[in-house]
Amino acid sequence: MYQKGFAVYIELVFLESLVSEENKIRDVVDAVTGVAKAVPVYQDVVQPAAQELGKALQTVAKTVHIALAPVSALVWGYDQVKEFVSTKVADRLKNVPPENIVSPKPNVAGPALESLRYTGHESSLSDLYANLLAASMDRSTAHGAHPAFVEIIKQLTPDEAKLVGLFVREMAFPLLDVRWEFKNPTPEKTGGKEVLVNFSLLGGIAQCEFPQLTPTYIDNLCRLGLAEVPAMLQYTGQGVYDLLENSSEVQLQKLQIEQDPELKITFGRKALRVTELGKQFARICVLRKS
Repeated sequence: MYQKGFAVYIELVFLESLVSEENKIRDVVDAVTGVAKAVPVYQDVVQPAAQELGKALQTVAKTVHIALAPVSALVWGYDQVKEFVSTKVADRLKNVPPENIVSPKPNVAGPALESLRYTGHESSLSDLYANLLAASMDRSTAHGAHPAFVEIIKQLTPDEAKLVGLFVREMAFPLLDVRWEFKNPTPEKTGGKEVLVNFSLLGGIAQCEFPQLTPTYIDNLCRLGLAEVPAMLQYTGQGVYDLLENSSEVQLQKLQIEQDPELKITFGRKALRVTELGKQFARICVLRKS
């Protein structure tokens, strides 16, 4: 009985989004039609050029259509969203007592189901949505399913979702800045330059597809409030930074810097700290109910 009621709820949410989208498309079509009628056509002067332009636009349109075809195939419809709820979400609630399963808050479930239309094909992101929906339907965890979590997931890449998966582990998150400076600074030669910022091995640990972009991912996680890199924070445990400082990428930078006898390499030891929001997000969206 409950599952049937929730299925109806999902259908209403999804259909509402489709109607809204259809209305937007109709508005655009009407606007374009109005412009076409309002603009006069000067047959003698404009028509030849317009015909050539039309041919060019047709070629571009075909190319765009071909390029977008795979994307349109990835956009989920109602049946795929329904299947997702019936499998992934239901599986996460299988051990929750029936009396503890409640209707999710519309400001969590609605946006989450709508977002699945565009990100459902990315397993690392759809897993976050499944965990969020399951948490929002369990009386014991529903209070922690914050509406902002949907917006956060929408602004994550699959690789960033994998990094967030590390937040539930008991582990260190060391970062390293690599910089060159002058050995003997003078008024003409002072300061230096950073060649690596927020360098880490976290991308490899999380098995990111593009681990070289980990510093950019870290910037985004900090922007979203899930983590931060506090000034002057570093680990004091022995050997915490050894793997970073001895990594091939850092050693390559060291070799290049030390080829100039006037330069020296310096390391700035730092640490990534998971915020309270990040911990809550990980508890709700990363940890899977079993």
